[in-house]
Amino acid sequence: MTLTPKERAEKSAQAMWSGDGASTWIGMELEEVDEGYARLGLTVQRHHTNGHKTCHGGISFSLADSCFAFACNSRNQATVGQHVMINYLKPAFEGDRLTAEARETSLTGRSGIYDVRVVNQNGDVIVEFRGMSRAVKGQLFEEITDEARQG
Repeated sequence: MTLTPKERAEKSAQAMWSGDGASTWIGMELEEVDEGYARLGLTVQRHHTNGHKTCHGGISFSLADSCFAFACNSRNQATVGQHVMINYLKPAFEGDRLTAEARETSLTGRSGIYDVRVVNQNGDVIVEFRGMSRAVKGQLFEEITDEARQG
């Protein structure tokens, strides 16, 4: 049975999420995935804030980075981050609901580029993040392709 791109992305995300202790520990929620796309959410809590009483940059970075990871692994090809850039545009505060959306902008061979935008509940852009990925050996779940079946 051949999976649709959305089914493959969802199954890939399930495989990753089941072993992702960091994202769940931080409090992230996986909201949606599709091929080359992911959306994660996080409600900023007291333990996510820094001495300025704003969301710690490492938390918003982690949210963007995890979203990037789910988007670039959506094809059941093990893929890692190779290089990222981040711009912190506005602060987030305790109680804010942050939503990260990652979109694939380029995929050539083993290299991909993904743009991630993190917004608050009002639609204010908190973070813009660009991640470059590199596919490595392996799959997230065992999948027999049509080419392998035909042998």
